[in-house]
Amino acid sequence: MKIRLKQVLKVCIMLIFAGLSATSFAQTVTGIVTDSKDGTPAAGVTVLLKGTKTAVKTDVSGAYSIVAPANGTLVFSSVSFGTEQAAVGGRSILNMKVTTANQQLQDVVVVAYGTKKKADLTGAVTAVSAKDFQKGSINSTEQLLQGKVAGLEITTGGGAAGGGSKIRIRGGASLTASNDPLIVIDGVPVEGNELKGSPNYLGTINPNDIESISVLKDAASTVLYGSRASNGVILINTKKGGTGKTQFNFSSKYSLSKVGDFIKVLTGDEVRKIITEEAAITGDNKFKNLLGSANTNWQDAIYQQAAGFDNNLSVSGTLKDGFGFKLPYRASIGILSQDGIIKTNNSQRISGSLNLSPKFFNDHLSVNLALKYSTQKTRFADEGAVGAAVSMNPTQPIYDASGKYGGYYETLQADGKPFDLATRNPLAILELKQNYGNADRIISNIQLDYKLHFLPDLHVMANLGVDDAYGYSNYSNAANSASDYKTLGRHSTSSQKKRNRLIDLSLFYTKDLKNIKSKIDILALHSYQEFTTINNEYYSTSLSSTYGDNGGLILDSKPQYDVYKSENRIEAYVGRVNYTYDDKYLFSASIRRDASAKFAELFRVGYFPGISVGWKLKNEFFKNSSKINELKLRASYGVTGNQDGINLYYYQPLYSGSSSTAQYQFGNNFVGFQRPEAYNADLKWEQTASTNIGLDFAILNNRISGSVDVYNKETKDQLAKLPAAPGANFSNEILVNAGNQTNKGIEVSLNLIPVRSENFTWNLNVNGAYNEGKITNLLKSQVPNFSGIPVGGIAGGTGNSILHLLVNSPAPVFYPRQQVYDAAGKPIEGLYSDNNRDGKNSDDDRISFKKPNADFLFGLSSVFTIQNFTLGVAAHGQVGNYNYNNFNSNNGTLTSVQNSLGFIGNASTNYLDTRFKKPQYLSSYYIENASFFRLDNINLGYNFGAIFKTKTTLVLNASIQNVLVVTKYTGADPESTGGVDNNIYPRPRIISFGANINF
Repeated sequence: MKIRLKQVLKVCIMLIFAGLSATSFAQTVTGIVTDSKDGTPAAGVTVLLKGTKTAVKTDVSGAYSIVAPANGTLVFSSVSFGTEQAAVGGRSILNMKVTTANQQLQDVVVVAYGTKKKADLTGAVTAVSAKDFQKGSINSTEQLLQGKVAGLEITTGGGAAGGGSKIRIRGGASLTASNDPLIVIDGVPVEGNELKGSPNYLGTINPNDIESISVLKDAASTVLYGSRASNGVILINTKKGGTGKTQFNFSSKYSLSKVGDFIKVLTGDEVRKIITEEAAITGDNKFKNLLGSANTNWQDAIYQQAAGFDNNLSVSGTLKDGFGFKLPYRASIGILSQDGIIKTNNSQRISGSLNLSPKFFNDHLSVNLALKYSTQKTRFADEGAVGAAVSMNPTQPIYDASGKYGGYYETLQADGKPFDLATRNPLAILELKQNYGNADRIISNIQLDYKLHFLPDLHVMANLGVDDAYGYSNYSNAANSASDYKTLGRHSTSSQKKRNRLIDLSLFYTKDLKNIKSKIDILALHSYQEFTTINNEYYSTSLSSTYGDNGGLILDSKPQYDVYKSENRIEAYVGRVNYTYDDKYLFSASIRRDASAKFAELFRVGYFPGISVGWKLKNEFFKNSSKINELKLRASYGVTGNQDGINLYYYQPLYSGSSSTAQYQFGNNFVGFQRPEAYNADLKWEQTASTNIGLDFAILNNRISGSVDVYNKETKDQLAKLPAAPGANFSNEILVNAGNQTNKGIEVSLNLIPVRSENFTWNLNVNGAYNEGKITNLLKSQVPNFSGIPVGGIAGGTGNSILHLLVNSPAPVFYPRQQVYDAAGKPIEGLYSDNNRDGKNSDDDRISFKKPNADFLFGLSSVFTIQNFTLGVAAHGQVGNYNYNNFNSNNGTLTSVQNSLGFIGNASTNYLDTRFKKPQYLSSYYIENASFFRLDNINLGYNFGAIFKTKTTLVLNASIQNVLVVTKYTGADPESTGGVDNNIYPRPRIISFGANINF
């Protein structure tokens, strides 16, 4: 009986536990669903209890609550994210990270001629997605990357409407050839960044159409573009068609720009005081008698608050027919209007894009058609008005009541005619000149990928691309302008056509050999690209012209017409092999053979190899570790080439027709002539060999991730323009392969998620780069007393240069005379250190002194998400860079106020510190530390989520750009484009407001 009781009790206990298991269906599971990329809340994700119809959706904070058994499984899915699932495992709290469904954001990186998983990269590649782009009023594509990529330097030119930027990756690799990276747009390499009639060639691409940008920095990553990849490659990838139902997106942005600080010049009262004091000392009242009574701020007269509008509408989705055919598509249109901060400057752009990506034959044939068109209209402001505004006499008014010369005040001679060399009225320079430009551009390509039916691992691919651009400019100066009072007005027009044709044909084989734990892919490609530029279909007239010796007018309205055409062709063969073993060991090797028409037949072909390896330490040693998410070591070596900066057929003797300003006169006729051009039959490829060692890491559920790269670049046979011996060629300088240069450095990128909770997430990105460059050779053979090559021309004097290319020095360095100071620390005018101890004060005493390029570049961005609010901050800076303050050196003297020709100007307030009588152009005093920290952007956004009880979502945002700059530099802006700070267009502070609607 006791035994039976025990058995009954045992059965009851088992039933109780079974009952408890059954009651687990009543368990409530809660959690937060976040984006695995950055930890932001994932709203609208469906949470489904697997095997049932029980489902809920996450709210705007990513939170959910569902009843599920302890042994159940939850499935997380949405249109925006992929499908993930997780076992409940008896937990009452289950947080989940989901991955973006879009391939570009799915840790798949676009690389040369294809895509690659980020985990399998063996080269130095940084991909920036649309979500991480620089925010605010962005009108040109490259500005999306400001401060976002370690080792990438982007320096904007200022506040010109539609203006562009200088782009550098890991410092420059060339001395006199181009240091610009190669730009590839949807698989089409494009040429240069200049088009007549356009303020910025890259500005013809609408930034709102960009999905992601990949920056290829080491040679192993860039070598597949061999001939043009020495300075890195930037791959721009536009947005493609979506899946599912049709979705519309409309964004609108209004911006207002304003000059932050004016350049510091003397006031009218200060000029009057200086001239009065000088008159008392010298007893000469000549300048005192020319003084006016005004206190005109000429800078205030030429600048304006500049408004901008940027509206974009896109539609994407998939069209379906009744037979199963699907056509993913995306179409967009954008309208931009932007005023410059200088009066009369405006740029307008209308852009459109279309992307179609259908598949045929049971998905064996993939087609991607991309079409981008833009038309741009710009009124250019004469930027000479900036220099005039800081040099014009502030004691005189803006307008002249007499109405002569357009009603603007001008400095006149005794005969009532304008002083030929005096500063012109800055506002008249703007308002009496009209310079309009039109630019039209179409970039189109179709990519075909056919997976063979009988061998699906083998793909036959083709990429056919077209990049056509047409630019036109129309310039006129009013007949009553003081700038052209002798010619009574000028008018000219010019145009330019650019054609770029691309044909890429390739075979791609990929195979997963699971039986030997291996993956392999092989690419064989033939590429042909042709560039044609018809430059300056130029037509100009002088409406009615100069005064003769007897004072009568000589009419001269004969048109001038010149045409310059250039062509270049590049043919290449490319091979690449990628091999992975056991998902631990990665190997990649490639080679490109290039042939360029810019070189003689003997040197025409160049071979550019690359090799890289990777070791997934995570899979080797920490496969079961939950704290180490990624750990990979990689190394690469490669050689790339450069041919930019060479004119076609430079390798052979050529004659060219003289321009309209160089003609012989025969009676009343002027006849042009043919003259020989400089040439060098021995020109060959400039080559850069690059070594890179990198480490990628991610720990603590990807809350800390980043990369470290150490690199060394050596460029040989650099294309450099060197002085030619008299009579040795048809020019005083010739392009040769003479220079060698090294660049070495380290780059660090760190991504952090310091805080991630239900209502608050903080994401932080910090990157920094150190680069050290040095010229190791400049000449083919040594020349006694060779002092280097002068570069970096400056305003003031004749032929002055402050920068030099010197052996065993950075490229370039400042090359001034060493200033001597008095006991109070003030510079002594005209006194410099006698460095060679010859007892003379001459150019032989000049020294290598500082450099314009920074030692360190850094950038940071931080995003705070508090429920529906998002606050973002972005900044960048440089350390170790110096600027030559050309404004102070040219305008900081007494002669700037009392011009020796007999008119009054204005001067920099620096004159009050130095009291220099005359300019000291080569003084080291004007070379200043230009290290800086710039707070680029503060932006605030609010996500309203669904509105009006519909699927329409609304996000409002506001931003401030160019918030502040911290620097010791006394000039207008420390962020110079070349080390010589002279009359740059000021960078404005921009406030913008925007809205983004999805429906």
